[in-house]
Amino acid sequence: MQAAEWAGNMADNGCIFCRIVAGEIPCVKIYDDSWVLAFLDISPVSDGHTLVVPKVHFATLDQCPTDVVSRIADCASKIAPVIVTAVDADGYNVLCNNGSAAGQAVDHIHFHVIPRWRGDKVFARWPAGKYEPGRAEEIADRIRENLRFGR
Repeated sequence: MQAAEWAGNMADNGCIFCRIVAGEIPCVKIYDDSWVLAFLDISPVSDGHTLVVPKVHFATLDQCPTDVVSRIADCASKIAPVIVTAVDADGYNVLCNNGSAAGQAVDHIHFHVIPRWRGDKVFARWPAGKYEPGRAEEIADRIRENLRFGR
């Protein structure tokens, strides 16, 4: 199946990424096929910061069919090392923010490929914590009770 065959999720005219996919808004393309578009972020965290978006509109990861997620992830995994080489980075992050509370600024699923250098201070502090005794088990039980696979 081609991306164009997805009925009902082709585009959201108010979505900036749908407009970029449609060619209405210019971008600096890195990769383009029938399913996925990858382009440089206009507000980069670092040189080479790239966004990987599906050409069909789904707001978040959990709303996106697994075959579409697979195509996005496949593209990100192939372009990430190429980007790292191009900008002479030491590594990279791949992020997918879901919901405004998680930092998602555009309601169209996308992965950020962010080149990193040792000592760059991007995400300098991971706010890690510790569970109180029994709390991890309590949360895990609640998650497992609601866990359902399949769409």
